[in-house]
Amino acid sequence: MRSSCHLQDSLMDALVEIAVKLPDLEITGIKAGVRRSRMGVDPEGINALQKAVGVRVGPGMLKIIKGLIGGEGDLQELAFMVEECCHGVILSFTKEELLKTPQEEEAAREHFAGLVRENIRLYNRCAAFAAGSSFVEGIEPPKGMSEAE
Repeated sequence: MRSSCHLQDSLMDALVEIAVKLPDLEITGIKAGVRRSRMGVDPEGINALQKAVGVRVGPGMLKIIKGLIGGEGDLQELAFMVEECCHGVILSFTKEELLKTPQEEEAAREHFAGLVRENIRLYNRCAAFAAGSSFVEGIEPPKGMSEAE
């Protein structure tokens, strides 16, 4: 499976693509290209993305990717793009569930709250399931995670 993220604005034009092996969702390859950037990304910076090869798409991946790639400025943007590719992989598997969402606002809210209750690892993984969101109202954060995390 492949997932890509293309960033194009007045400061940067970059493309990152990851290859993921099924069924374990392990990143097997990363390609990146920067056509324009505000700070300039050297080839070593782009090669730093290869440190994320072997990471599994799933719980904890964001901290692992940030820890492996790190970086500042545009390298940080490229690391974020790797994370966005991972989110794309996750969404490709959850699309069918999202299509089941009721159209009425209250029913939709309860539907998503139920998803978080069934899989607490979703808690605080995106803005929709962040502390303070109506989707997670009344749900206790997982042990070891404060509401601010």
